[in-house]
Amino acid sequence: MITAENLSIGHGLHLVGRGLSLTVAPGEIVCLLGPNGCGKTTLFRTLLGLLPPLGGRVLLNGQDLSRLSRSDIARSLAYVPQSHVPPFPYEVEEVVLMGRTARIGLLSAPSALDKAAASKALARLGIDHLSGADYSHLSGGQRQMVMIARALVQEAPVLVMDEPTAGLDFGNQARVLARIAGLANTSGHAVILSTHDPDQAFALNARVILLHGGAILAQGPPGKVLTGERLCTVYGVHVRVERTETGRAVCTPSLSSTEPSDTGYMHLSTSSCQAVLDRL
Repeated sequence: MITAENLSIGHGLHLVGRGLSLTVAPGEIVCLLGPNGCGKTTLFRTLLGLLPPLGGRVLLNGQDLSRLSRSDIARSLAYVPQSHVPPFPYEVEEVVLMGRTARIGLLSAPSALDKAAASKALARLGIDHLSGADYSHLSGGQRQMVMIARALVQEAPVLVMDEPTAGLDFGNQARVLARIAGLANTSGHAVILSTHDPDQAFALNARVILLHGGAILAQGPPGKVLTGERLCTVYGVHVRVERTETGRAVCTPSLSSTEPSDTGYMHLSTSSCQAVLDRL
């Protein structure tokens, strides 16, 4: 479990966000949504212990993150970056084995058990056939799967994923989301991820944290948090939240500021949207 208590985040003296409180429990997926520059990456770097909090604290399994060693953090907290390009042409198995560093030491060679763990992680994600492939020659979707496999061999119960589907085609997005759902629902991982696509929060049935202006505007189930009014406030575009024939919610932005009023889009400026929220 990872918890942020009244967290203030930023770089040096530059405050990016304040009053941020959240908890990600085992078996739960939390989806972080917000516009560019709202502090998502800064929040992640603070949760990972790469940036010190400017206020408040981060707890990892009940312990203050600032009092834990990097090795202790790595044993409980794994990170999947948005994108990764290696400086050398490593084989896929070698990249995955890098996730064992916290458990075998920097100067130790991977054991047969470590290699077995890497093979198991690759097989679990359905990419074991890529074990000997040149990682730098893989597609974006395949590399993202390898990064998830690298996180899995850390045997860390908490996963932090920074836009894990960014730049992927439709099929690879679906595959990555399916694996993420499996990690929480089947393996009991606590997962917090960021995305720019609110539809993914509905697809994952994730708890949503909506960031705006350096603060949490709302958090809870996607059906309650992701309304047209709130999305208008956060992203500055008119949005309609619809239900498909299967009952799944879909967020549809208006591409025109002169859309006829009978379409159901919210024709409100960002300031007007905030005024609506203030009255709720």
